[in-house]
Amino acid sequence: MNTHLETIVIGAGQAGLATAYQLKQSGHDCLVLDAGARVGDGWRRQWDSLRLYSPAKHDSLPGMAFPADPWHFPGKDEVADYLETYSREFALPVRLDTRVSRLAAASTGGFRVETDRGDYLADHVVVATGTFGRKPHVPDFAGELDPGILQLHSSAYRRPSQLPDGPVLVVGASHSGFDVAYEVAPDHPTILAGMGHGEIPVPHGSRRFRMAMPVLWFVWGHVINRRTPVGRKEMQEIRFHGGPALRVKVADLEGRGVERVEERVTGVEGGRPVLASGRVVDVATVVWATGFTQDFGWIDVPGVIGEDGWPRELRGVVQDAPGLYFCGLSMQSSFRSMLIGGVGADAAFVAQEIAARSARGLRPARAAA
Repeated sequence: MNTHLETIVIGAGQAGLATAYQLKQSGHDCLVLDAGARVGDGWRRQWDSLRLYSPAKHDSLPGMAFPADPWHFPGKDEVADYLETYSREFALPVRLDTRVSRLAAASTGGFRVETDRGDYLADHVVVATGTFGRKPHVPDFAGELDPGILQLHSSAYRRPSQLPDGPVLVVGASHSGFDVAYEVAPDHPTILAGMGHGEIPVPHGSRRFRMAMPVLWFVWGHVINRRTPVGRKEMQEIRFHGGPALRVKVADLEGRGVERVEERVTGVEGGRPVLASGRVVDVATVVWATGFTQDFGWIDVPGVIGEDGWPRELRGVVQDAPGLYFCGLSMQSSFRSMLIGGVGADAAFVAQEIAARSARGLRPARAAA
């Protein structure tokens, strides 16, 4: 038997929870599906020392302030616990241990959501499964490296003690690459390779940072957005290469003896990684801080996913599939979209679109697909 619902939200991270909150506040029912055992598990699986780049004053979801000093930078477990508390505080309808395997159009209208615990029919579906994607990206040539070299994607990195003795090559010069290289450098000769996307030249957490934060927050929302030429130009760079370094800077890496190489790793020679210059790097470990790719193969709705792997949406609304929405994507509306404190605005917009569509008198898809 298929259960019919007005709205299904796929993913119980910050975007999915914020969307559910906004829908509930406007009097609309929904159900949030998540494969995790606990709300916040996506954060709990990150590396031990991970902290947010934004202070707690900018880390709140709608309706509930982050419970910390305004200038504290929360760790991953604090974020996970906050999301779990948020879900419980507002009695959000979250169903855990439920993995979605397919999303398709229902023959009677609306959508069919297939899971490992039964199927659902819904008039609206909000996909909130991650900012940059969940499939770790590693270049094809990684399989040619000597098997004696330990390879880890940044999603599998937890702490320096995981790594064997010997030099470390960190590939990818975005946030995670800078953080990992900085952390492992005291115990390992470390090279950080990759072009990077610049850095914000203010010491993170400093008095100057506090003074600059209101300006940064304004720019991230009102300048680097999809309505401005500069925002549209930055959109692809941010989506595929991440944002500028914020906490760890090049000077910090130099202070710990990290060799910063602004070259890509382009292949393998004799089982060792090779830089674009032809230099062969002899290392014991490679950490691939090369990001993630979107994997929406489970969405079986024509015209939704573009050739670049990203949804064809505008502010989360899919024009070619009425009733289908996304929330929590990088640059969904602005640079803020990928920050916990910014996702609430996107969730509110998506919830308003759902409420408006419901008000137009949609016929529920109650029959089986």
